[in-house]
Parts: sequence; structure tokens; C-alpha cells
Amino acid sequence: MRKHCDFLVIGSGIAGLSYALKVANHGKVLMITKSNESESNTKYAQGGIAAVWVKSDSFEKHIQDTLVAGDGLCNEEVVRMVVSESTERVEELIEWGTKFDKTPTGEYDLAKEGGHSEHRILHYKDITGYEIERALLAQVHSHPNIEILDHHFAVDIITQHHLGAEVNSQTPDIQCYGCYVLDTKTGSMLTVLAKSTLLATGGAGAVYATTTNPIIATGDGIAMAYRARAG
Repeated sequence: MRKHCDFLVIGSGIAGLSYALKVANHGKVLMITKSNESESNTKYAQGGIAAVWVKSDSFEKHIQDTLVAGDGLCNEEVVRMVVSESTERVEELIEWGTKFDKTPTGEYDLAKEGGHSEHRILHYKDITGYEIERALLAQVHSHPNIEILDHHFAVDIITQHHLGAEVNSQTPDIQCYGCYVLDTKTGSMLTVLAKSTLLATGGAGAVYATTTNPIIATGDGIAMAYRARAG
């Protein structure tokens, strides 16, 4: 079986869902997820999400807190990009319907966690990720250009290799045409051809015997990208 779309999104956590919502007005979006659509690392995030939110705080403070906590392991350019966009990204989540706890006066109840010099953690009880996932899925379901296929396992990214060309680490301009997908309910294979493919598959925490990650976090996207010689 074969399906066509403009945007293929592999994974249904906060990254995949927010991307789908942003591109859906520009074409047909197909999302695939290997378990239930709500099952993701996002769902299990508890404490909250950090953003510069009050006048006493600043992006530079947040950046320095992050670099100190990272103890030399951070890419400062990436840290500055993530922190400087943090407030705008959280505002998007709120616009999409995410609820965060507020004080009796109506202000957001900002927590202060380890490594932070200011109160900047927005949260919803102790199930912040669950609330974000709920809000984004509601938005996705209401958009006519987005289709979700759950219990569909991404097997391999389609590149020139599958057309008979040799692809290796030295190959310039490796192209992605979509993905081979296994329907785990029926056992049938699906070829998804897309103009653009996003890997939003999360990490590989479940490869360890002890982890707080859900069992779906097995690094499939990392493996597919490696096999495809993705840059």
C-alpha cells in the first residue's frame, strides 16, 4: 500500500505535534506513531517547562544558569537559541490551549528548580507533559489537513539507496523520499512518499535497564538517520 503527503511526521510528542500544527496550513500532514498517539516522552514529563516570564528575570540569566549546570557539556550557541525562544514557544502552547497553574491573584505559579536562579518553571500540577500532550492532540484532531496513524512503526527512511544508487557517508545531497512503515496491527507494510520528512522520535532512554523513559524510547529515529547517512 502507498500513501502520499506533503509533510510526514514520525513521532507524536511535543516536537512532532507542534511542527504538524505549524505546517498544516501549507499542505497535507501525515503523522505516524508506533504506539497510542498520546504515548511519548512528552506525556511523562512532570515538573514543568522553563521560560523567562517576569521582569526580574532575563534571557542572559537563564542562559548562564544553563551553561553552569551543563558544566562545559553545553553547546552555547544552541543554549542561546533555545533560551531566547523559550518565552515565545510557551506562549504558543498557551494559545493552543495548554493550561498552567496560577496563583490566587491570577499570575502564573512559577516554580524554582535546581540550577535556576529565578522562579521560571511553568507547570500544571505534576503532570505538565500530559497537559501539553492533551492540548496539542486536541488541536491536531481539529485540523482537517492532519492525519494520525497510530500503531505504525517507522522501519526505514527512503533514499536514493532504495532506488539502486550507492549511498554512503561521502554521498553529497542525500535525498529523502519518505519512509517505509509497518502497521503493527495488521502486519502489512506501507510506503509513505512525502515532500518533507521530520524525525521527531525522541531519544533512546529505554535501551537502559533502569530509566524513567517510556518503553517506546528505543532510538529508532536515531538508527534510521544513521542508516540513511543523514547529516
